Formats: sequence, C-alpha cells, structure tokens
Amino acid sequence: MTEQNTPPDEPPALAPRAVAVVGGGRMGAGIAQSFASAGSRVVIVESGADAAAAAVERVAGGLRRAAERGRLAAGVAPAEVRSRVRAVASVAELAADAMPELVVEAVPEDAGLKARVLAAAEQAAGPDAVLATNTSSLSVTELAAALARPGRFLGMHFFNPVPASELVELVTAPETGPAALAAARGWTRALGKTAVVVRDSPGFASSRLGVALGLEAIRMVEEGVAAPADIDAAMRLGYRHPMGPLRLTDLVGLDVRLAIAEHLCRTLGERFAPPELLRAKVARGELGRKAGQGFYAWP
Repeated sequence: MTEQNTPPDEPPALAPRAVAVVGGGRMGAGIAQSFASAGSRVVIVESGADAAAAAVERVAGGLRRAAERGRLAAGVAPAEVRSRVRAVASVAELAADAMPELVVEAVPEDAGLKARVLAAAEQAAGPDAVLATNTSSLSVTELAAALARPGRFLGMHFFNPVPASELVELVTAPETGPAALAAARGWTRALGKTAVVVRDSPGFASSRLGVALGLEAIRMVEEGVAAPADIDAAMRLGYRHPMGPLRLTDLVGLDVRLAIAEHLCRTLGERFAPPELLRAKVARGELGRKAGQGFYAWP
C-alpha cells in the first residue's frame, strides 16, 4: 500500500528530532543528508575517526551538489544543514547523545554484521527508539531475532541516490508493531518521499522486480542480443523507465546486484541465478560507476 491510502489516524509528517545512521557510505550519507535537510539532528556512526570524518564530508558534498541543482529549500544554505550532522566512531557513543528517535542501520549487506550492529544500536539507543534496517534483500524477520524489542523494528529500504529518490520501501516483519510502522510512515512523508508497505519476503517488492529485469538484461548482453545502450534505450523509450536496467545496475553496483541475485536464487529458485557475465565483471573489478567501469565507462 502507498501513502495515497494513509489511515486517518496517521501521525503528522514531522521529521524525528534526532536520528542516528549507522554506516556512512554512499547510502548512509544520503540518508543522513535527507533527514538533516528535513530538520533532524543526525549522528553518523562509523568504525573509527577517519571513516567518521569521511562520512561527514560525503554529506557535505551531497549538500553542495543539491544546492547547485536547486534541490535545497529556498533560503537554506548547505552549511546550515551540514551543522545538524556530526559523526562518532562507535555505536557505544550514542549513549552520550540525546537519544535518537530513529536509528537506521546502513552497513553492507551481510546478515551477521547487520544483526550485530542492530543489537548494539538497540542497547545504546534506549527503549523508545525505532530501529530500521536499510537492507535491500535480507530477511527483516531474521534480523529481528537479534533484538530484545522486535516490535520497534522494521525495514526502511531507501533508494540510491537517497536525496533525489522519491520512494522508501517499508518492510514489516511479523513482530513489527503498528506504532513503529506509523512512525516510519510519518517520517517518510516528512522527507518528501512516498512509502510503500510490503510484508517481509525475499527481495521485498522493489529488489525482486528490479533484479529480475536487470538479470534478464545482462543475459541479453551475454547472448549478443543487443548492446547495453540499446537495451536501456528500449526500456526508457518503450516503457517510460527513467533509466535503463544496465545503467541502473552500474549505479547500484554490480557486486551489490550479484549479492542480491545470489540471495534470491537461494530463496526463490533458479530464475534468479546470476548470469556468468555478471560474475565475470565482478571478478574483474568492473563494479559500475564506483569503479569507473561496468556496463558503461564512467570517467
């Protein structure tokens, strides 16, 4: 269901007063930027002082680009938003802060790592915080098993690039309580984004459909059916997709797409088996935009 079906008792669309984002890579920095732009005070948790400083610089760079493209609110300077963001070098340091209302975990797609991070964040953030995972494919239900209060936990799947994306996929596990879901809906609206709510299942809605299309496009390249640019043009011009599946794969990261495909193959069957071309490109380090080469060259 989407926000067009918002229940009448939904809370107002107010940004949380304080947010913690665990993981300051591309996704984590984008999430931090979005909440800070909406007025939240944001703490980014990274593993060490150097990584923490780099995460804040990613946010600052994102704000500069947003200002250049006219995507900041009128009269708001990047430095003003940046002043609401800081970073710490461990989850334990959250306890010294004003308690966050929301903690978003945005570490790499490793179930064990995510479970450990979420358990530590739950202990540090206090009993009233809502915890969310930004996973694009891992089981929210299994991650909830690591928590003492699974009713305060759900998936908040943001999309890259986060500040410009209009969608957040809210993923509910059986234990997710209605208060946590209602709060996440309101926070999503406060970011100027639309929420879709899906039950926890492999790949949710977006990754399952998006990966299926992307894998078939890669198979077409592998079989010599058409060049990447022509496949992408067919989907953009014929089906009104804003971006073709192969260019999108480059932006997401071929390694990320491979990991999701392998997970979906294990859970949903061989129709999600990764093409050999995808495996070969990842093995060669052709990971997409972040590596300078994927299905396209990225200067």
